[in-house]
Amino acid sequence: MNAPAKSQRSALQRPKLRREQLSEEVAAHLRAEIMSGALRPGTFIRLDETAAQLGVSITPVREALLTLRGEGMVELEPHRGHVVVPLDRQDVEDIFWLQATIAKELASSTVEHITDEQIDHLDSLTTTLAEAVQAADVDAVINAEFEFHRALNRSAGRIKLAWFLLHVSRYMPPRVYAGDPTWGTDAVEHHRKLIGALRERNLPAVAELTEWQFTDGVTRLTSMLEKTGIWE
Repeated sequence: MNAPAKSQRSALQRPKLRREQLSEEVAAHLRAEIMSGALRPGTFIRLDETAAQLGVSITPVREALLTLRGEGMVELEPHRGHVVVPLDRQDVEDIFWLQATIAKELASSTVEHITDEQIDHLDSLTTTLAEAVQAADVDAVINAEFEFHRALNRSAGRIKLAWFLLHVSRYMPPRVYAGDPTWGTDAVEHHRKLIGALRERNLPAVAELTEWQFTDGVTRLTSMLEKTGIWE
């Protein structure tokens, strides 16, 4: 996990970042560390240590921990600090179930509303993803995958529902996937199949392919968490 941590750290050191944005990035970093098992249940997250590690002040770390408390990912123990709460297997499965449920609803609208030009754009974004996977560029893979799904979800024309999906998806630790070359290859193949189904306006195929990405995602993540011994 050292390489992802360094990459996260550099991302947090961008200049002229508003405090709100910085707090959100710290929360995203800690959330991903918890979801990937790098921060195990029972671990205390120290303000000063975390701030030093990420190259930020204590204030955005404190604000990030407040956000994570609201999400039930950490608890505040008096006179001791914030501690990571247990992450159950059911919690992980529920997150992916909710994403799949929203995504499949969006997919039905996407088939009805997406234009040929939007499909062509998805095709172009898939090429970008394939190039990033080939180059083993984790940051580029994350960005390309995000742009693909943002364009796909926006094409449904249901902005609020797409917003809900975006906020649920923040619980997926992107580097767990982007750093796995087998996932990258499978993702590119999946995107191309999805694009083909969209060109044919084949709703059953689009729904099935939409379901697959979350089934695959939860399988990979739970398998990785099992290997860490987090549920022993």
